[in-house]
Amino acid sequence: MNKIDRRRPESEMDATVNAARLGTRLRLARQTRGMTLKSLATAANCSESLLSKIENGKASPSLPMLHRLVEVLDTNIGWMFEEVDDDEAIVFRAGARPLITLDALRRGDGISLERVIPYSAGHLLQCNIHHIEPDGESEGPIQHVGEEVGYVLAGRIELIVDEKRYDLATGDAFVFRSELLHHYRNIGKERASIFWVNTPATF
Repeated sequence: MNKIDRRRPESEMDATVNAARLGTRLRLARQTRGMTLKSLATAANCSESLLSKIENGKASPSLPMLHRLVEVLDTNIGWMFEEVDDDEAIVFRAGARPLITLDALRRGDGISLERVIPYSAGHLLQCNIHHIEPDGESEGPIQHVGEEVGYVLAGRIELIVDEKRYDLATGDAFVFRSELLHHYRNIGKERASIFWVNTPATF
């Protein structure tokens, strides 16, 4: 069993834990569905060698690739990262909510998600606070089933939906169908945050 080097920065240790958790749950979901590495890689349009590295915690997928994987496996991204699935939880205190980085190898993109609703099969909604560092940009564009709504808590972002660009600032809100290609980026000089809700849960 590998031990985490406590001398490393906390952000690096968190990324290591996230990559290991993602790999373990990805392998579990694949094996539960009786799929081989090759069959999953083919269905998700990725290489078998990269998929093997992801399952072993040695690589992280891009967000579009992760969406393809969870779609093939009939699960969602939230389950891949959650430490605890608690159907009974009602209140989630400030500072205690899980903060996940979807792609540890691309943390330079500056995107992290603060979970407002921890993933559970009992929830119809998915809700995160998206934190985007200056010059940060989401992987994409992506599309999936559902509907999304967001409220800009801080900063300034550019939202691109169906190739149309929208300049949004603190207090602005948006809503769109998830089947439309979409992504976003921070166009301000400070960290931006978006309260983002979508249904069904896909992340």
